[in-house]
Amino acid sequence: MDSLIKFFFSILVISSLIFGEINGVESASSNHHYRRYHHAHLSGPRKLFVFGDSYADTGNIKKPHAVSWRVPYGNTFPGKPSGRFSDGRVSTDFLARVLGIKTPFAYLWKDSVGKERLRNGMNFAYGGTGVFNTNSTSPNMTIQINLFEQLLGDIYSQSDLSSSLALVSVAGNDYSNYLALNRSIAALPIFIKQVVDQTELNLRRIHVLGVKKIAIPSLQPLGCLPRYTSSQGCNETYNALVNYHNSLLEQVVAKLNNETNHSTFAIIDFYNAFLTVFKNKGENPESKVFETPLKPCCEGSCGNVDEKGANKYTLCDNPESAFFWDGLHPTQEGWQSIYSVLGKPLSASLLKL
Repeated sequence: MDSLIKFFFSILVISSLIFGEINGVESASSNHHYRRYHHAHLSGPRKLFVFGDSYADTGNIKKPHAVSWRVPYGNTFPGKPSGRFSDGRVSTDFLARVLGIKTPFAYLWKDSVGKERLRNGMNFAYGGTGVFNTNSTSPNMTIQINLFEQLLGDIYSQSDLSSSLALVSVAGNDYSNYLALNRSIAALPIFIKQVVDQTELNLRRIHVLGVKKIAIPSLQPLGCLPRYTSSQGCNETYNALVNYHNSLLEQVVAKLNNETNHSTFAIIDFYNAFLTVFKNKGENPESKVFETPLKPCCEGSCGNVDEKGANKYTLCDNPESAFFWDGLHPTQEGWQSIYSVLGKPLSASLLKL
């Protein structure tokens, strides 16, 4: 493991020299709870199309098949399970707020509403999925983009796409699936390169289909997710792997923007935003201070009960006091802090078409 960490560290040093540090973060002023962002949207994206996983899913998996449709998920917003993998709003909701539009409907429900209600875009993200197939039976990202393409010319026109933004969420399911299959740690760098290469193909395809602006979050520090932490704190081996992923992703985005001669592709710096929130002791007023940021609110097998109907989990008294909701996902307050830390630079990079 030590040699693996040294290998990744050397890669990161070289990458930082060539491509520079990930952009610093600055935040906009904000209010309590679900803070609203106010910007001039005259020339910004008017539609949001979402691809990815549980960090972005707002209810695409059918109710019997996802823990996100079970209590206590959704107990902060909307007050009941809504298919979101959190106590409330998730990344998609906050990004829509940055754009000044309503959260786009999940693809699953598109036939239940009129076309007028689809004017804000659509969410094709499915929890548990990855760039490649995982242990989830839901559509991977390639199939999600297929679903999007099938709607073009019917529900959405090329004119719609010219004023749109795509969120492409790759939150690590490919890697958790890789590790769950007990595949070689030594070969993991090769697999990371494959994931990023496929992500590049996905970004190119979405752009060719006509989407004007595409945002992709950097991979969050997986080693700091409660599922992977220990009494010593974050798993730094996992975080070294994450940094390798992110360095490759930065190279891809730089290459794509150079080819398009435009800032078409933008990285949302989740990695540094997560760490900024974890480390905040009050010096960053835009982020809430979480006393135990790596401790989830819903501990155990969240959302599940035993054969007698007893909960297989324990719940904290106040989800707003916790950054993580369960072993993998932030609370609504956690996501609020992430987007508050990202703040003005994020808005500036995404609102310009």
